[in-house]
Amino acid sequence: MEKQVRQSNIGVGCNVFLVCQNKLLLGKRRNAYGAGSWGLPGGHLERGESMKAAAKRELEEETGFRARNFSFVNLTNDVREDQHYVQIGFLVTDDLAGEPELREPEKCEEWQWFALNNLPENIFVGHKEQIAAFLAKRIFSE
Repeated sequence: MEKQVRQSNIGVGCNVFLVCQNKLLLGKRRNAYGAGSWGLPGGHLERGESMKAAAKRELEEETGFRARNFSFVNLTNDVREDQHYVQIGFLVTDDLAGEPELREPEKCEEWQWFALNNLPENIFVGHKEQIAAFLAKRIFSE
C-alpha cells in the first residue's frame, strides 16, 4: 500500500509594528496580493535567516528605517482558503526619527501613519487579525 504524503506549503511572514506618538505605520500595497489594502512593513522569512533579522531587513528594505531593537509581540496562524501563513509580529523598540521612504514603489504606493484608534478599514487580509491581536495585547491568535 502506497503511503500518501501530505504537502505543506506554509509561508512565514515577519512583520513590523512601528509605533510613534500612538500612530502605526502602514503601507498601501501595490502589484501584489491584496493590492490597495494597507499592511505592515514586512515580508517572507528567508531560509537560514533569524526572525528578528528578517524583520530588520524588511523594515529597512521597504521604509529605509534602521532599527536595532525588536521585541516579539505576537504570532498569528493565518489560514485562508487559498493560502496559509504563520505571521510573526515584532515591535520596534528603538526611538526612530524621520519619515519613511518609499523604497519599493513597485510594491507599495505610500507609507502613512494612522492613529491606533483610527486605523483604515481596508487592512491587508494577512495582517488584519495580527493587528487586532496587537491592539488587544494578545500574543497568539488563530
